[in-house]
Amino acid sequence: MTGRRRPGRDRGTFTAELAAGLPALMLLLFAGLTAVGAATTKAQCVDAAREGAVAAGRGEPGAAAAARVAPDGAAIDIGGDAETVTVSVRARIRVLGGGLQVFTVAATAVAGREPVVGWNEPAVPGSEQKAPGSEPVSAGGEPG
Repeated sequence: MTGRRRPGRDRGTFTAELAAGLPALMLLLFAGLTAVGAATTKAQCVDAAREGAVAAGRGEPGAAAAARVAPDGAAIDIGGDAETVTVSVRARIRVLGGGLQVFTVAATAVAGREPVVGWNEPAVPGSEQKAPGSEPVSAGGEPG
């Protein structure tokens, strides 16, 4: 009697395999969706840090520029020195299907500060801006 199957012997096998494999499949699906969400959030953090650094380098409010692009609930830090400005953006990633905050993605951007055009610095080479009431001074140090 080898080679012959008895009817009904394999009944319920598919159900048992599905019951054992479905949790693993759902876990894989949640992990994949979380990875896609993390990549999207990371890209938003990079864009926000870049926007904030460029805006702050121009003398505009960098936090406001970064907040327009940053993901909801992101933390924005601005620092730097006399020549550069540094903007860091951090955001938490949530696992789908749960209320736990699992990990944080961050991005940092650095931009040079643009020089401020003053009264004595020409805005365009060849043009001169002078403070009201000032007289031109020759190379000898006397008014000309």
